[in-house]
Amino acid sequence: MMATSDVDTRGEGPTRPQRTYERIGGREGTSFCQTLIHLLKGNIGTGLLGLPLAVKNAGLVLGPISLLCMGVIAVHCMRLLVKCSHHLSAKMDRPSLSYGEAMEYGMENVSWLRRHSQWGKQTVNLFLIITQLGFCCVYFVFLSDNIKQVVEAANTTTFSCQMNYTNQTQVLVPSFDSRLYMLCFLPPIILLVFTPDLRYLAPLSLVANLMMTASLILIYFYSLTNIKYPIDLPKVGRAKDYPLFFGTAIFAFEGIGVVLPLENKMQRPQRFIPVLYSGMGIVTFLYISLGTVGYMCFGEHIGGSITLNLPNCWTYQAVKLLYCFGIFITFALQFYVPAEILIPPVMERVSQRWKTPVNLLLRSVMVVFTCALAVLIPELDLVISLVGSVSSSFLALIFPPILELMTFHTEGALSPPVAAKNVAISLIGLIGFLAGTYIAVEQIVARNVLKHVETFSGFSVQ
Repeated sequence: MMATSDVDTRGEGPTRPQRTYERIGGREGTSFCQTLIHLLKGNIGTGLLGLPLAVKNAGLVLGPISLLCMGVIAVHCMRLLVKCSHHLSAKMDRPSLSYGEAMEYGMENVSWLRRHSQWGKQTVNLFLIITQLGFCCVYFVFLSDNIKQVVEAANTTTFSCQMNYTNQTQVLVPSFDSRLYMLCFLPPIILLVFTPDLRYLAPLSLVANLMMTASLILIYFYSLTNIKYPIDLPKVGRAKDYPLFFGTAIFAFEGIGVVLPLENKMQRPQRFIPVLYSGMGIVTFLYISLGTVGYMCFGEHIGGSITLNLPNCWTYQAVKLLYCFGIFITFALQFYVPAEILIPPVMERVSQRWKTPVNLLLRSVMVVFTCALAVLIPELDLVISLVGSVSSSFLALIFPPILELMTFHTEGALSPPVAAKNVAISLIGLIGFLAGTYIAVEQIVARNVLKHVETFSGFSVQ
C-alpha cells in the first residue's frame, strides 16, 4: 500500500515527487500561521451570520449538537480529500492536484469509469462554479438587506443600544424594495471584478478582514450581554425545518474548495493536517457559539442574518456597514474561482485584439447573472439554504468519500467498516441535498405567493 501522506525523499522506498508551487506567501511558500489565517478567511463569511436561524430551525439543543456532528464530518471529508490527493499525485507523478484533477484520476482507478474520467473533473468544476456564484448571489441579498435597513432607520438611529427584540424603530423612512438596492450595487461590483489581479485588492482585503473581525467581536458582545432569561426556547425544532438547518449549516462549512490550494502552497505541506484540525476546530467553535448565543439572544425573532436583528444605534449600524464593506470586497475573491474556470477557455478562441473587451464582457455578464438570480430570490435565509443544499452538500459531503473508495478500491486498503462509513456519509449528503433543496424551493414559492397576495390586497384596499 502506498503512503497517503508526504514521504521524506531522503529515506528509502517509494518517494513522492518534489513539489513545486505557485506560492502565495513568497518564494518559499506559506507558513503554518499564514495558512491558518487563509483557512479561517475561507470558512468565515455570511454563513456564520445565518447560523442562529439555523439553530432555531433545529432547536436549541439539537442545533448545536448537529453543528458539532456536521463539523466533524466536514473536517473528516477535507482530510479524505487531502489523503487522496497525496496518493494520486504520487501515483501520477504530479507535484500537486486540484479537487477536479483528484476526482478525474480517482475515476481512472475504476476500469468501467476510466473512459469517462474527464467527467469527474468537469462535474467538480461545475459544482465549484455553482457554489461560488451562489455565494455571490448571497452577497447581493446580504448587502441589499443590511443597507436597506440602515437607510430606513437613519432618522431614528440613536446612541442608545437598548434591547429591541423585533428590531423595529418607531418611525421608519419609506425606502425602495431590496431588489432595487441590488441593482444599485451592480455597477460598483462589476467595476470591482474588472480588477486584473487579486494582488491589487490585497490592501483592501486586509482592511475588510479587520472590519469583519471587529464587527464579529461586537456582535458576540451584544448577543452575550442581552440573552433573555429565563430561556424558554424549543429544544428540538420542527422536523419540516430541519432540512433548512442542514442547508444553512453545510453552506457555512463548505470551505473544502480552499483546502487543496492552501495545502499545495504551504512551505511544509506535511504540516497541513495540524493546520486543518486547528483551523476547523476554531471555525466549528465559532459556528456553534454564535449560532447558539444568537438564537438565545433574539429567540423567535432571529433573521436570516444576525446583523438584521442588531439595534438601530450608531454602534451597531456601523457594524452592519463595516461587515457590508468586507462582504463587498470578498465578492471579488469568491468571483475569482468561477471566472478562472469559465473565461480562459473562451479567451483561447479569441484574437489578441479582442481579448480584453471579451474578458470584461464575460465578467460583466457573470455578475449580472448572479444579480438576476438574487433579484428573483431576495430571501437571504432561503438563498443560503438552497445554495448549501444544492452544491455544498456535493463538494463537502458526497464527493470526498466516493473519491476515497475509487482511489483505494484496487489496493485492498479500505476495510469493510471504512467503506460502509464512506457510503453512509455520502448518503447523508444525498438525503440532505434532496430534502434541503425541496424544502428551500417550497418555502421560496410559498413566500413569493404570499407577497403577491399581500401586494394584490394592498392595491384592492387602495
